[in-house]
Amino acid sequence: MRNALRTAAVAALAVLLSSCVSSVLEVDGKATRPVPAALKAEMSRKAMSPAAPILIRIFKQESELEVWKRDRSGKFALLKTYPMCRWSGKLGPKTRTGDRQAPEGFYHVSAGMLNPNSQYYLSFNLGYPNRLESALGYTGEALMVHGACSSSGCFALTDQGVAEIYAVAREALAGGQGSFQVQAFPFRMTPGNMAKNGSDPNFAFWSDLKRGYDIFEVTRRQPKVSACGGRYVFDREFEGGEPRDVLAACPPALNGDDPKIAAKTQADTVTAGNLISTGTALSAHAYADGGMHPSFRKLLKRDGQADLAKRTSMTSVPISRPDAALADPHSPDE
Repeated sequence: MRNALRTAAVAALAVLLSSCVSSVLEVDGKATRPVPAALKAEMSRKAMSPAAPILIRIFKQESELEVWKRDRSGKFALLKTYPMCRWSGKLGPKTRTGDRQAPEGFYHVSAGMLNPNSQYYLSFNLGYPNRLESALGYTGEALMVHGACSSSGCFALTDQGVAEIYAVAREALAGGQGSFQVQAFPFRMTPGNMAKNGSDPNFAFWSDLKRGYDIFEVTRRQPKVSACGGRYVFDREFEGGEPRDVLAACPPALNGDDPKIAAKTQADTVTAGNLISTGTALSAHAYADGGMHPSFRKLLKRDGQADLAKRTSMTSVPISRPDAALADPHSPDE
């Protein structure tokens, strides 16, 4: 009987470690390692406490993940930007299981969504599909931010990079933040990028995302995220409280737009329109299967996938679809 129980436990552990699903087991202490001293010094320099709330922004086209932290002024300030080694799919939201799409939208990550035993060193679950995505019929699960340089719908950093982010998130959640917001965008929502992608079928969706982006850009505070009319709505108070049916028309709002935010949105719209009308908007990029930050792409070209796997993963996890990664459109400085 004892042998049978031991065999079952080993089998269960093997299944657990082969997935990205959260668990309460701890195997080697990596999930409890402290925030690196250099990063804590940077927090101190920027008037931030390790226990202060955080916010994360992800940009596919730029292959970058930003960690923001609330400083003593009460606003969020940029702590550090991490290059992403791999994300999969194309620009646009994830809509179904198996489409290899990394998601786009607004998500909230609580302590139970941190995974100390990820297949890819450490990870946290974005919570896809969120309430709006579920109502729209979108499917998929276990969409993560994790280590290594391999993606099938996730956002992959190096093991070292995700270890830092994990520690910063853990301390913020332990400090009293119930959950931290993750904003996942197709690109930095500049007038140039909006003009470049103005004919994309996802443009209306991206215009909704930009409203949340603009709130954070102007105020450096976390936007309140709601959903109704089948889309995201930000910083609204509604008669009767939050809409129960996110696909139904939005109920009357008790407040309007912040004038400063509305002014930025309007100015960006005019600038994007001018770029389009004058023919100076750049053409949009097409992705074979996701992207890779230029710093990693240079290493992949120069040293090959085996060497990059060693650099990005403690267990040398293979690079996912390296040919597609090399086809990632080059940044202007490459």
